[in-house]
Order: sequence, then structure tokens, then C-alpha cells
Amino acid sequence: MLRPKAEKIDLHGRPDLKNPDLYMRGDHHEIFRRLRAAEPVYWNPEADSTGFWAITRYDDIEAISKSPKLFSSAKENGGHRIFNENEIEDNQTDATMISMDPPEHAAYRRMITPGFVPRRIANMEERIRGRVTRLLDALEKQGANGSEVDFIPAVAAALPIEVLAELFGVPESDGPKLFEWSNATVGEDDPELRVSDEYMRQCVMEMAGYAANLWEKRLAAPGEDLISMLVHAKIDGEPLTFPAYIGTFILLVVAGNETTRNSISGGLLALSEHPEERQRLLDNPSLISSAVQEIVRWVSPVLHMRRTATEDTEIGGQPIKRGDKVVMWYASGNRDEAKWDDPYRFDVARYRNHDTPAQLGFGAGQHFCLGSRLAELQLKVLFEELLTRFPDVHVSGPVRRLRSNFINGIKEMPVRLSR
Repeated sequence: MLRPKAEKIDLHGRPDLKNPDLYMRGDHHEIFRRLRAAEPVYWNPEADSTGFWAITRYDDIEAISKSPKLFSSAKENGGHRIFNENEIEDNQTDATMISMDPPEHAAYRRMITPGFVPRRIANMEERIRGRVTRLLDALEKQGANGSEVDFIPAVAAALPIEVLAELFGVPESDGPKLFEWSNATVGEDDPELRVSDEYMRQCVMEMAGYAANLWEKRLAAPGEDLISMLVHAKIDGEPLTFPAYIGTFILLVVAGNETTRNSISGGLLALSEHPEERQRLLDNPSLISSAVQEIVRWVSPVLHMRRTATEDTEIGGQPIKRGDKVVMWYASGNRDEAKWDDPYRFDVARYRNHDTPAQLGFGAGQHFCLGSRLAELQLKVLFEELLTRFPDVHVSGPVRRLRSNFINGIKEMPVRLSR
């Protein structure tokens, strides 16, 4: 297949899925619907690269996710990168787990798996509920007399950052720094969050210095936190290298709060836009676990992930060449008409049946989100407490979204606690 040179690319009205403005405007769902029907494996040119295959159907996404030998995540094969090359020196950090294939990926994943075993997650519920109660107390004070409150800093961002601080074994007062670094990391296309390459380099240096300090402390006095697990981990019998530790630390900062934060905010927005579904949940609180899964499907907090073909193959009958990039659009797979009845309907009871297809909001295959259970627990507790205490809570003004083609994020969302 002949590819146009980058400087001559002309989409002729065809959608450019790399354009972050599509996701700010909400145009992507209709575009993905058309692609699933007519061109489910879609060639998307890039002005700054060769282009990529956009994978939009659920079954194709799942098949790619479960075929790491054929579709590589590894950095050297062009896998997902957190930083641009001009923002970080090569020797400052190493590949993260999302840029690894088996068996290396499995070895790194085992380092922190003990931090996410079901019993440990269950033991966190009481502390999470205490945090939620405290945050809602503060929200009530801010929203007294019908005042409008920005739900993002008050609750949606605050809860997962506090939980992340517990996982790291650091003071909750460090949360604002972790929050700023995470925003800068994912805000590549948002000038409000990543104001310059120099600012990003500063954030990376601050993160690296902070992580290095934790490294030294946990070497001297290990605990049961994730940092201690990393510092004292061994890969193939060898201690984790410092660049690999830094890369993993940065990944945990981002993964530890972005999906949860944006599922919380997107979930409340969905309940506000579908008051009949909120009422169903109020009338039948036992639907909360189903509602959590539906919220993640509906929001798709991570819009996509990328792989690289390691040999000539095909997807859905479309030939794929070795070295071609393939981008799995979870936001499209989560609306696939072949998997769900009426996928464009927000339905809090959709997942009460165990045969309902799994949502792709946490990925699939070997890279399925290790912290998914913890994210689900935070969503469950938050919405249980929020709706019990403020059954009329609703989004009361314009929502400002993150400019990104990677994270489906909300930056500002005004709410009122009663009508």
C-alpha cells in the first residue's frame, strides 16, 4: 500500500482521529459509529508521521489486546510514549509497563501486584468511605444556600489523589503536587496544563527528585506501600534500575488517578444528563455495581492505546504490514452495536446480567488495568454516599473538557447540590 508523504497529507474531508478537538466537542462518537459500519479498520494519515490504522470494533480491539506477539506494546517497536522526545532525556527514565511485552511486562507487573490483591483493596474501603464523607462535608459547606461548586477539585480529583498518596505511603498534603504532575503528563495538547516544554521538563525533574527521595527513604526503611515494593523488587534476579523505577513511578502517578477522576466526573455528568437513570439508582441502590461498570463504559476515560504489528497480518480482512501502527479506540469499542443493545443509551442496570460484555474502559488482555478493582471501589463508595446525601446533585453549568485525544477528561464542572 502506498502512503502519502507527510507534507502532502490531505484528508479530503475524512476524519483525523488524532485531532484533540474532536473529543472536546464530542464529535467522535458519531465518527466512530460511521467507521464501525463502513470502515472499521481505517487508515489515518499523520502530518508528523507515517499514519496509523484506527481499530474501532470491539472484537478487533479485544483480539489485538490478547495477541502481544503479533501486536507489540514495546517502546522500541513504536509503542505508547508518555513524553515527547524534547521533553525528557533518554537516560532519565526507562520504558513503562504500558510499553512492554511478555515476559518483561509480566515481571514488572508482578512487582506491584501485591498492592492490588482483592483482600488489600477490600481493607481500604472503610478509609475510602471516610475520605468521601470528609470531602462531601466540605462540598456541603461550599454549596450552602444553593451556591455553585466546581466538582472536579472538590471531589473528583481529590479522592483518587488521596488514595494514591496512601498507596505510595506519603502524606496527603503531597496530593496537589501529584495532581499537577499528572495533569502536565497527560495534557500534551492542552495549553492550560502543559504551558511549555520547559514547564514539562521542570515537572519531570520535580517528579524525578521526589521519587528519588522516596527511593532513598524506602531503601533505609521499607514499608508495605507501592514505593517499597518497587525499590526492593527484582527483575530476573536483579534489582530494579533507577531509570526503570522513575518510569514506573510516573506511570503510577498518572494511572493512579486519571481513570478514576474522569470516571467520577463523567459519571456524575451522565447521571445529570439522564435523570431517569439517576432515579433508578436512587430507587434501587443494589444497582450501584452495575452502574459503576456502565459509567466506565460510557465515559471511556482512556480513549485509546497503540500497538505495532510485528509481522504481516490482517485485521477484519484488511492487510496490515509489519511495522504498521494500530490504535485501539476503546471509546469506539465501548459503543459497538454488535456487542450491546442500544449502546448509545446510558443504562445503570445494563451490567446486572453477568453475560453482558465487559467494558473496555480499563483495557483488555495483558495490559488490563491492574488498579481496576480499586478504581471501581472508589466509584462505588463515592456514588453511594453522594446520592444518599445529595439525591438532587446535578451539573449546573457548562463543562470544560481537557483538550486531548488520549484522556477523556473534564477540567471544570459546576454543580449544585439541590434544585
